[in-house]
Formats: sequence, structure tokens, C-alpha cells
Amino acid sequence: DSVAPPRVEITDLGKEGFTFKAIVTVRPVITLKQYKGLEADKVLPTVTDAAVDNELKQYVDRATQLEPVDRAAEMGDSMVMDYEGVKDGVPFEGGSAKGYELALGSHTFIPGFEEQVVGMKAGEEKTIDLTFPEDYHAKDLAGQPVQFKVKCVEVKEKKVPAIDDEFAKDVSEFETLAEFKEDLKQKIVDRNMAQSEAKFRQALLAQLCEQVDIELPEAMVETQIDRLMDSYASRLEQQGISLELYLQYMQMSTDKLREDLKEAAVTQIKQQLALDAVVAAEEIVVSDEDVEEEVKKAAANLNVPYERVTEGLDREALKVDLARDRAM
Repeated sequence: DSVAPPRVEITDLGKEGFTFKAIVTVRPVITLKQYKGLEADKVLPTVTDAAVDNELKQYVDRATQLEPVDRAAEMGDSMVMDYEGVKDGVPFEGGSAKGYELALGSHTFIPGFEEQVVGMKAGEEKTIDLTFPEDYHAKDLAGQPVQFKVKCVEVKEKKVPAIDDEFAKDVSEFETLAEFKEDLKQKIVDRNMAQSEAKFRQALLAQLCEQVDIELPEAMVETQIDRLMDSYASRLEQQGISLELYLQYMQMSTDKLREDLKEAAVTQIKQQLALDAVVAAEEIVVSDEDVEEEVKKAAANLNVPYERVTEGLDREALKVDLARDRAM
């Protein structure tokens, strides 16, 4: 039962063939101590009115519209602007834009920029002096004094809708604001309950790992780090950035990232091996029918064709996951 790619060494190579030596890392022997009767706290969620109002605010923000106004810009407004940044009289890369809409108070620009454009009216132009932060990612600009030539094209203010029954009808399937708020409250309860359950399980898993004697082979840890690296790279690619570019931006080496992921890798392996030990102790068996039922359930939950879920599916790996779930 190998748990990492073998380390292969060619010892002899000739026309008739070759001889090799391979070191295969196998699953470590696990000694399971007491695993029943473990206890952990589970926090039952409470929901305040403030939490419901905060949830409601997301709907209010989406329904809030920006309308042009003929007055000076204030914090909380949006300003459409043309700007050009110069350092020592020379425009610098990424420092210019036309028709850019900036939410004043969002602090998305360098410190001091938004405060200095507050008070500008449509058509007004202004030159502002600023200094980039010392920790700014572009080293040629970090800590450097610059100027921005800004032209205010338009000022817009937020028009917040009235929070009443009509609003509830517009943004939900409910007839009254009271019903809508009650539904939001239940959603928060469900979400917090799921988080509480996850923390509860993690606390039990941590205790379970203490009940298992495991000596982890280094090759097994390195293989798990490889998996975490692949997962990390996939998530970054979904955001439109490569792992190499991310590491460059963060000024981090691949070795440093691997070192940072090592603790998580060790924890995951220990949890998996501990649950596998419970699977063995409890003689938990997952049948082909169990796997089939899980696949159909996944297809229904994802609202995708059955064939799409089964495409490239590793059924044996799914059996292992289902067995660990039952052990948990």
C-alpha cells in the first residue's frame, strides 16, 4: 500500500536492458488507543438583530443606485475622474486612467488620495501631492513622493431604497419585511450551525489524533505537500493568476511556500490515518451501491447530469472518503 511515488535509482544500463533499485514508502503501521467517548464543546449559535440587519445590508447595497449630483464630492459618494500620476515630472506605469469611478471612503487608492479629492466638483481640476507607502509592492515607488493631476468628470451619490415591505417584495420571494428578516435569521442560524459543527468535528479529530501513535515517513509528507501545492495553484488559476506570478508578487520562494504548508500537510495525514484506523476497528465497509447512491445524490445537489459527475471519478477514492465520513 504505497503512499508516495517510489524513489528509483538506475544501477546498471546496457543494450540488453537495465537494473534498478526502488524505495517504496508504504502506509505506516498505526496503533489506535481509546477513541470512543471523546468529548468536545459544540457552541449553539445565537443570532442578534444586528446580525440580521448586517445580512439585510447586502441586499440594500445591491439595490442602492448611484445618481449624478451637481455639488461637491463627499465621503460616501462616487467620483468619475481622469487622473495621471507623475514622479519627478514623468508619468509612471499604472498611474493613469480616464473615466475611472472611485468610491470615496473605500480606501482603494494610496492613503491621502481620496481625502484630497473630496470637495471637487464636476469639471474641476486639481494637482495633489502624495507619498507612496514604504511597503508599496512596486519598489521603485515605495516611499517616493509623487503628484496626481486629477480632473473630476462627475459626482454621484447613493440613493438608498426605503427598507419596507415593498423592498422585501423586490429582493425576495416574501410579501413582508418581517418574513424576509425571519428567513435571513434562519439562514444565519444554518450557516453558523454548519461552522459550529465543523469546529466540533475538528476538535474531536484533534483528540483522535492524540489517541493514535503514528510515525510519518518524510516521503508521505512531501507527497501531501505536493497535493496542497497543486490545490493552491488551481485556486489561484481560477482567480486568473499563476502560482509563479503569485510567488513573485509575494516575494516568496517555492521552498518557503512548501515549508508553510508542511504543518497543514502533517495534520491532514494524521487525521486521515486516524480515521482509517477507526474504519478498521469498526469494520466499516462501503459498498458499490453506497458509492452509486452518493454519486446520484451529488448529481441532484449540483443539478448536473449523472454522466458529468461520473466522468473521471475515482470510485475507490470515494469509497475511502465515505468510510472516513462514517468513522467520523
